[in-house]
This record gives sequence, structure tokens and C-alpha cells, in this order.
Amino acid sequence: MRLTTIVAFLGLAQPALAQQRTPSLVERTGTLRSPPLSESSGVAVSRRHPGVLWTHNDSGDGPMLYATNLAGDDLGRYLVPGATNYDWEDIALARCPEQPRDCLYVADTGDNNERRRNVTLYVVPEPGARPQPADDDEPARVTARARAVRVRYPDGAHDVEAMWVEPDGSVQLVSKGTYGPIFRYLVPRAALDHDTATAERLDRLPVVPQRALGRWVTGAAISANGERVVIRTYTELFSFRREKDWRLTADGPPCWLGTLEPQGEGVAFLDDSTLVLTSEGVLGRPGPIHRVRC
Repeated sequence: MRLTTIVAFLGLAQPALAQQRTPSLVERTGTLRSPPLSESSGVAVSRRHPGVLWTHNDSGDGPMLYATNLAGDDLGRYLVPGATNYDWEDIALARCPEQPRDCLYVADTGDNNERRRNVTLYVVPEPGARPQPADDDEPARVTARARAVRVRYPDGAHDVEAMWVEPDGSVQLVSKGTYGPIFRYLVPRAALDHDTATAERLDRLPVVPQRALGRWVTGAAISANGERVVIRTYTELFSFRREKDWRLTADGPPCWLGTLEPQGEGVAFLDDSTLVLTSEGVLGRPGPIHRVRC
């Protein structure tokens, strides 16, 4: 979602420390240098190719994945056959549903006006060849064909910008909270074997939307060991312990980012305690990449 005016709402002091904590590590590692990549809306960390990050634009681009690294180098763009970018909002890397290899899961779930009858999850095998620096005039590389699963929510349309894939292969989605509470939904692993699925509503998260703080959910990630989930807003990181019965238990107060990013949307785990954050650019400038620990 484009929200370039969000910065205007964030010229405020940090909230009371009793309700917030500050990061123990904040490092700007680079800037997204691929010219077409102006609205990085999600990020995933490769396991097959150490140091490689996968990201994408949201609405307004074709079905394209971009390879980069913490420095923001352009490592190539990849056309995804069988996919359409209506409003891509998040990406995750996890085991493929039916193959012993990693896939990239893309959430085409953006819905600013909350009118879409169905949204789509795309699952595409991660490219096997290690991404290499790309020339400006190099044509897009091509991935394997994506599998598309059309998803409907049980309680009507929602704007969703956050997704992660559970260790068992099921997919969790979190609503943004623009027009109401923030809900969490589950798409069971077995549903990914079909062309359509109805998500299950799990619960209402203890994240209270607040426009003045930029507190709308824009991304999420799960740690490789499956023990932690981080849900981000434009200005905060909410950390949870993941219980075996799907419950999420708050793991301390939220981590305050403030105006660190112009429009922060991407989050992924680099290791079990360190996160990478990506942001959309603003006023024609490319978005930054940060390494953060809370």
C-alpha cells in the first residue's frame, strides 16, 4: 500500500518507555539499488544461497521477484510465470508443499478498499542457480511456474500485508487493521494442494491499530526454529513466542522504530535474534535496508 504521507504523522517523540523498548542493534546495511524496485513490500532470506534476499514491489509492477543482499546490490529480477501482481504484499521462504526443496510464497493479498472476494497465494520453487549481479539492460530471468491458490476469508474481505509459513507448511495471514481490529487467519497445509481454500480465523491479536503511531500491520516473519514470530507495523516490531497450539504469547513490549524508515514493510529473520527490514522508497529515492535486533 502506498502511504508516503505516513512520515508526516511520525514527527513525534518516542512513546513512554514503560510501553516500548528500543532496539539493541540498528545498522543501515544498504540501499535497494535495482531501478524498478521502488516499493519493496516484503523480504525473505534464502537458505540455499547464503546472503541472498528476495523481495518484490507491491501493486503497479508485473509478477516479478528481485534478488538482492544486505548491501542492496541488484542481483537480478525474475519473472514468475503463472502469476499476476494485483497487490503483492509479503513473501516468505519455506519448504515446498510437495518437494524436498525451498519455495517462495508470495501473498497477493493487498486490498486497500477491502473489496476483493478472493486473494491469492503463489508458491514458486526458489531458483536453483545462485543470483548474480545484473546489468541494467539485462532481461528478466524466469522462475519455474507458480502454483496459485485462491483464498477467501470466512468473514468478508480484509486488507492483508503480513504472512508467514509455519513449520508444518500451513500459512498464516494477518490483517492490516486499517478499518478495524487486527485478526490472524490460517490456511492449512492440505489446502495448498487445491486451487481454492477458505482461511480459518484464529484470533484477534493484541496489537491496537493507531494511525498517529503508524500502527498498521505491514509484515511478519517466523524464526527458522519456529519459536518466535515478529509482526511489524510502520514504526514498531511486536515479538511473540509461538506456542504449539497456534497461540502467540507476547515476548516483551514492542520495539520502537520511529522514523527509521520512510515506509517500512518488509521483515525477515537473518538468525534467531536478528532481523532484516526493508522499506519502500519515497520521493524517487530507493528504500533502505536495516539490520535490527530487539
